[in-house]
Amino acid sequence: MSSPTGPASGLPVRMPRPRQPGRHRRPEPLAAPEGAPALVLAVPGTPGAATRGLAEEVVSIARSELPGLDARIAYLDGDDTEFPTLQGVLAHAAEERTARYEQAKAAGLDIKEPDGPVAVVVPLLAGPDSALLRRIRQAVMESRVAADLTDVLGPHPLLAEALHVRLSEAGLARADRARLFTVATAADGIILASVGGDEAVQAAGITGMLLAARLAVPVMAAALDQDGSIASVAEQLRSSGSQQLALAPYLIGPEIDPGLIEEAAKEAGCAAAEALGPYPAIGKLALAKYTTALGIAPQQPQGAPVR
Repeated sequence: MSSPTGPASGLPVRMPRPRQPGRHRRPEPLAAPEGAPALVLAVPGTPGAATRGLAEEVVSIARSELPGLDARIAYLDGDDTEFPTLQGVLAHAAEERTARYEQAKAAGLDIKEPDGPVAVVVPLLAGPDSALLRRIRQAVMESRVAADLTDVLGPHPLLAEALHVRLSEAGLARADRARLFTVATAADGIILASVGGDEAVQAAGITGMLLAARLAVPVMAAALDQDGSIASVAEQLRSSGSQQLALAPYLIGPEIDPGLIEEAAKEAGCAAAEALGPYPAIGKLALAKYTTALGIAPQQPQGAPVR
């Protein structure tokens, strides 16, 4: 037996550390509330092994940020066998919640009947695409399951950071503007390529301004799905003095045919970076959409400071 001043038996006792006071104390770890809705990642595009790997990495990042998170993957063009559809995933989540409640009642537990949304659906999209969002919304309605649908992931400073990293990986930008070295292939003008029409271009332009601040070069958004948009923006950048352009896809990846990026780069006469893919910011932003929808987010994820 131990006393408040130490162990009576001579064995060491680990005493709890006092909570550190003040604004610099370490934040309490956040965990998913018991019985919280599932996070359902709605993945557009033709499903395949690469798309599944990307989606699994995104939800893995989200789970690592929020222990206890029930995160699931649904494919907008799934087949309900190898690639579950959004309707199927939502229906399964609803069935599981009902089964858990009935089992608890049968065990004699005094438990409240579950209410509220079964899931929070987060579109795996960097920017708005009205056609894809309409299909996701329709799938949620057809499932007849109570589910919340969040907005897309961007615009956000973390996406500007991700774009910067992808450009630097392709040798098209310096990794750190403060370092005293140059990259021979660094671009002096960036075309930010989006899909979703004018609304998507406008939204991409907001992230583009953040990217321009990081790189100290002009950045202009263009639409991959509008004829002549990429070439027009490339001409505008060149006429304003940029000579070495680069194309940065403002895309996660599954939402388009990868060949479109290559064709757009040829149209602009420049090199292209990879799509955003499973960059850690994507998982963090998907989780932020989920926690904000539930009102359990301590704060939105912050972007890295501009160097």
